[in-house]
Amino acid sequence: MDNPFAPELLIEARGAVRIVTLNRPEALNATNEALHRALVRVWRHLAEDEGARAVVITGAGRAFSAGGDFEHFVELWDDRELRRAEIDGARRLLNEMVDFPLPVVAAVNGAAVGLGANLAVCSDIVLIAESAFISDPHVGVGLTAADGGAPTWPLLMGMLRAKEYLLTSARIPADQAVAIGLANRVVPDADLLDEAIALAERLAAQPPQAVQSTKRALNMHVKRAVAGVLEYALGEEFASFDTPEHQDLIRAFMARSAQRAAASRA
Repeated sequence: MDNPFAPELLIEARGAVRIVTLNRPEALNATNEALHRALVRVWRHLAEDEGARAVVITGAGRAFSAGGDFEHFVELWDDRELRRAEIDGARRLLNEMVDFPLPVVAAVNGAAVGLGANLAVCSDIVLIAESAFISDPHVGVGLTAADGGAPTWPLLMGMLRAKEYLLTSARIPADQAVAIGLANRVVPDADLLDEAIALAERLAAQPPQAVQSTKRALNMHVKRAVAGVLEYALGEEFASFDTPEHQDLIRAFMARSAQRAAASRA
């Protein structure tokens, strides 16, 4: 089928279900500029697919998405035009997912971190593999938690829990993600994609006008909750990239990664 987003995103048609796969497995599906741009634009492409009635989103390899690519972060330090485009893209991605008419089932097959976490929880139904976890580490790398965490997590789990997980950048294991409201249910790793597709097929078989109008009505709560918060948080995230604490944390992480890579080659 037509897919202008390859190779960063794969799109497979399974009857009335479209399976969208983040496809940077060598980078744990971390979002570079090309993948981020594809994620923003794919929703309108799918909405124009007259044969589609439901969507499954998942990741290739062993991760759902490990969030932002740290090398891409370094590019954003000096290229403020690219950074502005990225921040605008984060705004568009959240809005595109909230406004997308078809039901979306997230099959969280591994780490869902940062943007990956919020890509998952902005879906309509979230199935999470037993081995997977969710985390928004923005604060831990010196950035404002803007592109989903601060705007949406209080609506899903309550304010006190959202503050704990966002301010500490703690990992949320699969069973805890279900308990606090970030996922619907835990599924054995081997069964995850099949269960997600079966659920999407069930949604696709429902009367489409009723499904889509009900989703739109429910997402009005989300739109009201994020109004104002999203703009403030994204503005602060833009500024966060200039702070020395953020840049020092990223440099230290990249240095440790390089040392581990060198040691593994020795």
